[in-house]
Amino acid sequence: MLFSQLEYLVALAREGHFSRAAEACHVSQPALSAGIRKLEAEFDTQIVRRANRYEGLTAEGEKLVAWARKILADRQSLTEELQTMRGELTGTLRIGAIPTALPALCMLTRPFQIEHPRVRLSLLSLSTTDIRRSLTEFDIDAAVGYMDAPVGSGVRALPLYHERYVLLTSHDSIPADQESVTWAEAAAMRLCLLTDDMRNRQFLNETFESVNTRPRVELETNSISALYTHVHDGSFATVMPHTWLGAFQVPKDMRVIPLVEPRVTQGVGLLVPNHEPESMLCRALVKVADRVNMAGRLDTALRERLRGLSPTG
Repeated sequence: MLFSQLEYLVALAREGHFSRAAEACHVSQPALSAGIRKLEAEFDTQIVRRANRYEGLTAEGEKLVAWARKILADRQSLTEELQTMRGELTGTLRIGAIPTALPALCMLTRPFQIEHPRVRLSLLSLSTTDIRRSLTEFDIDAAVGYMDAPVGSGVRALPLYHERYVLLTSHDSIPADQESVTWAEAAAMRLCLLTDDMRNRQFLNETFESVNTRPRVELETNSISALYTHVHDGSFATVMPHTWLGAFQVPKDMRVIPLVEPRVTQGVGLLVPNHEPESMLCRALVKVADRVNMAGRLDTALRERLRGLSPTG
């Protein structure tokens, strides 16, 4: 059995198509098919259900692909550890993150890259569901996600910060002397929000329900930048996670206002696999996260934004 054969199987399970799997592995389709048939011969069992096209894995194939993912992840961890013994970390660290956390990731990635300049970073925007799956299947090495979501015993979570929510609206939609908006008041405004399948939107729905109101949602999108642009043209207001305020310039004709009654937050943390041997890249990322005060920096930036100042780094 060769590592390449396990890589072919994992790619096929991920892509669900022989040609795409072969392309992902940079081999021809006949070479990939031959590698998988050799696995079937070695284990004396059918791994792939075949007809005129790929139809999925057999039960034995599903078991084998789970082991293949772990074996390949352990090989990567061994490679990292041997490289560290030679003096410097190298390789690729794959990080998945919920969309609302993306602007804050530079607080982790910048100091990490300064300490480990030979490590390449891959950042992916993933839903909470995709983060759980990707961690379990070793498709990513670490993630930044909501702490409330169950991730199983194979993952440990380290708190990073609490996501806070503000109303982003046109300057003339709220009286100039009003310093906060209740969730019930916000619900009556023309809102654009993220789609219902996104965990952030589910938090917002739960908060509106807690004050016995339903929001007047007239536009939905899965893009936070699209929320900003629709508020910018004066058509809508939106509920924005405070992590994104630093990614946009808030012009003078727009306002950022705290949401109160209730004041709600959601914990966001660093999620890493909880198994031995531990990835050296993940261990290095955890050390950076322990040292960087993301919560303090984000909260300071929010206070400055609410006072009308430019956020500091």
